[in-house]
Amino acid sequence: MAKYVSLIKLRGPVQNVQKMAAVWGDLDIDVREYGAELEQSYAILGEYDFMVVMDAPDRDTAFRASLAIENQGFDSQTMEIIPVEEFAELVED
Repeated sequence: MAKYVSLIKLRGPVQNVQKMAAVWGDLDIDVREYGAELEQSYAILGEYDFMVVMDAPDRDTAFRASLAIENQGFDSQTMEIIPVEEFAELVED
């Protein structure tokens, strides 16, 4: 499985922080329905509000999982990631 990271921004002002936190359980269910798995999630400071790391068997599945994030009321940017060690092996060739 490949790993993907989604950088997430909230749409509009937050009306209810508890309700927003409850969305993560729904998001996990939705992402699993598309065949991906949420591995980790973080609240972050800066340009984005949250970051999730997920496993997906392929790019199409990651794309569908990214749409599930968008359907929960977030804007997201999803990218494939690889460990630095693997990247080092790629550039050695």
